[in-house]
Amino acid sequence: MLLSRQSIATPFVVCVCILGVGLIQFPQLQKLINSQKSASLETLEKEIKSEKLRLNFLQKMPSFGYDNFIADLVYLNFSQYFGDDEVRDKTGYSLSPEYFEVILERDPRFLAAYRSLSVSTSLYAGMPERAIALAEKGLKSLSPSVPEKSYYVWRSKGIDELLFLGNAKAAQQSFATAANWASNFSDPESQLIANSSQKTAEFLSRNPNSKYAQISTWAMVLNYQVDERTQKRAIRAIEALGGKVITTPEGTHKIVFPPKD
Repeated sequence: MLLSRQSIATPFVVCVCILGVGLIQFPQLQKLINSQKSASLETLEKEIKSEKLRLNFLQKMPSFGYDNFIADLVYLNFSQYFGDDEVRDKTGYSLSPEYFEVILERDPRFLAAYRSLSVSTSLYAGMPERAIALAEKGLKSLSPSVPEKSYYVWRSKGIDELLFLGNAKAAQQSFATAANWASNFSDPESQLIANSSQKTAEFLSRNPNSKYAQISTWAMVLNYQVDERTQKRAIRAIEALGGKVITTPEGTHKIVFPPKD
């Protein structure tokens, strides 16, 4: 009977502990979300430092087998953090990679997190090296079929390498791997990704410094169903490279390329 009670009590205590950590995080996060325009930059920066300490704790604390639960909780917190435009305009996005240090350490197969990692950390926080390093670490736990559509992680990594680091050789290898992984599947989406990634890899091998390749890669970002801010950023980049973006009545985007370089 004693053993039975212990087997029931142990997971209950663990759940309570982890839930407690979540409840500890939410008041701090609500402070960030509810900050008014009158809040001083100094106050906001103190709150950011407190949140960073909390994330560091979550990264190091034992999970007792609840890694996925912690990853989901922190991803929810990240979504609220990233979506708070008013505060982010004041403080920036420096905490973005800190969230993903926790999320991907706890659940490296959390596919949706990798796309958010690329947008938030490379594009908004200006830390593509951190985003790529986190993706590379997570890829060690992935395979072509686990999780489903994991080829998108290689594709996102290639985008970061090309657009933000200018490393065409590394990007070529990432797109080639994305094509290889996607080619294992016969569904239309996977085949489309396999073909487009292979073409990008081949083009980069011939034209590593091409503006055409950069415009094509920004077009991938634009068509990722990203938020309006990211769309505007991608459109500005395409236009700066000599391209033009036409938005159709259906809401899709067509790219007019400049003469090939």
